[in-house]
Amino acid sequence: MITGQFTYFAPTTIEEAIQLLDEHGFEAKILAGGQSLIPAMRFRLSQPGVIIDINGIDGLSGIREEDGNLVIGALTRESMLEGSHLVQSRYPLLADAATVIADPVVRNMATVGGNIAHADPANDHPAVMLAYNAEVTAVGPNGARTIAIDDFFVDFFENAMEDNEILTEIRIPTPASNSGGAYIKLERKVGDYAISAVAVQLTMNGDTCIAARIALTNVNPVPMRAENAERALVGMTVTDDVIETVGEEAGAECDPSPDLRGSIDYKRDITRVLTKRAINLAIERAH
Repeated sequence: MITGQFTYFAPTTIEEAIQLLDEHGFEAKILAGGQSLIPAMRFRLSQPGVIIDINGIDGLSGIREEDGNLVIGALTRESMLEGSHLVQSRYPLLADAATVIADPVVRNMATVGGNIAHADPANDHPAVMLAYNAEVTAVGPNGARTIAIDDFFVDFFENAMEDNEILTEIRIPTPASNSGGAYIKLERKVGDYAISAVAVQLTMNGDTCIAARIALTNVNPVPMRAENAERALVGMTVTDDVIETVGEEAGAECDPSPDLRGSIDYKRDITRVLTKRAINLAIERAH
């Protein structure tokens, strides 16, 4: 199928893009990597009357550490994460995810900001950013504001930004000493959405977990943290029995839908298993 008719704009400044959004409102869609928007338009699942292509705006791409955070520009391509020595050496949870997002062709075009702003519970970055306790910066007519990632995903394919705001960057707090993270994903084939995936970021004091965030991919209508699982882990001397309990909590509190990838019970059990594996790998990296 081909897309419906639309008007195309290519602003060169963030101010111009915001003005266009403000003018056209809900009718407009932002084009970044286009790896979610273009397929949706082709199948007429989305029929925007206005496309605002932000790829010509300088300053929206890049990876750097600044003021105790890893700062990722919204237009940073997924392949840049995969090839970044900084990400690979200091942010293993993010590095894990960078290698399993879709396939290399998609990663060359897809953007980190687009992955998050799309608010698709099947996308990989929402769980990663929830586990990292990240923040996003949104810019609109009234200037920039910071949104905590816990407040960002508000409903199915819906985020907390206003219609006239643009996501410009993501900030991930630099992990403390003795911290480790991992992202483990089960998919039917390379490039597919996850049957389930688990992101874990934790901090250890010897054999005791003193901080942890656990987030899940594609097993809930909205990107989610497994908060019951986190409570079962934090403050505990980590043993096999504790890890088993945490996995069971994660499997129990998610809310998957049955589909071609599996039944509800199957997805819950896969989530339990992946949670255990991700915790073990995160602890190994923390040590």
